[in-house]
Amino acid sequence: MSDPLVLVADDGPVRTLTLNRPAALNSFTSAMHAELRDALDAAAAAHHVRAVVITGAGRGFCAGQDLNDPGMAPGADGKVDIGAVIEANYKPLALRLRAMPVPVLAAVNGVAAGAGANLALGCDLVVAARSASFIQAFAKIGLIPDCGGTWLLPRLLGRARALGLALTGDKLPAEEAVRLGLIWQCVDDAELVATSQALAQRLAAMPVKALAATRQALDAAAHMTMEDALALEARMQRELGHQADFAEGVAAFQQKRAPHFTDR
Repeated sequence: MSDPLVLVADDGPVRTLTLNRPAALNSFTSAMHAELRDALDAAAAAHHVRAVVITGAGRGFCAGQDLNDPGMAPGADGKVDIGAVIEANYKPLALRLRAMPVPVLAAVNGVAAGAGANLALGCDLVVAARSASFIQAFAKIGLIPDCGGTWLLPRLLGRARALGLALTGDKLPAEEAVRLGLIWQCVDDAELVATSQALAQRLAAMPVKALAATRQALDAAAHMTMEDALALEARMQRELGHQADFAEGVAAFQQKRAPHFTDR
């Protein structure tokens, strides 16, 4: 039997998904997409999982699409239908990340290029090793950013910097990515696993239903007037205020004890 293309490991409430094609810098194939989607669906369905970490095996996080994958083979007309690849693989992956019921953290351990960069940026928080880098490599082969890159980059960086990265395809070191506000944290290589796992455990102990709702509200508000955003806040606060975690948080605060959150 061949090795799994996505390794799954639990540490209490934290599930780590490791892209497992190290010889190819974990570049995407249709088969790896399928395993990653299944793994994310399983994590979403497992009630004990309260945070997810995505990382890569070996010396890279993910080098984007494997251009040698059979899914990229030309059709009868000699052309590759990349739109079909997006619809089948990258669109559902990006949407699955944004709909996860728990926080998702990317631990970027090396190069994150093309769709691999945007896979990481589509997670809620990104912790990167100091040697890691992010590359919007699409223009180098005549394409545009995908896996949500066109949506993510201008929201994270603004139009000028988003265009700069997308048009040049220049490598962005992890330390610079932090400075620009593209990612959350950059740590020494030797500290990446411990730091990302500690952060995931911290998030898992928090009211994860409210954390997922926070992501949803911030994403939705990007398209709204302030009045509409305020209305959304009222609707979501009404729902969250009826949950057990709100009652537990208030009780723990009043009783001066650590809270134990259970909603998901």
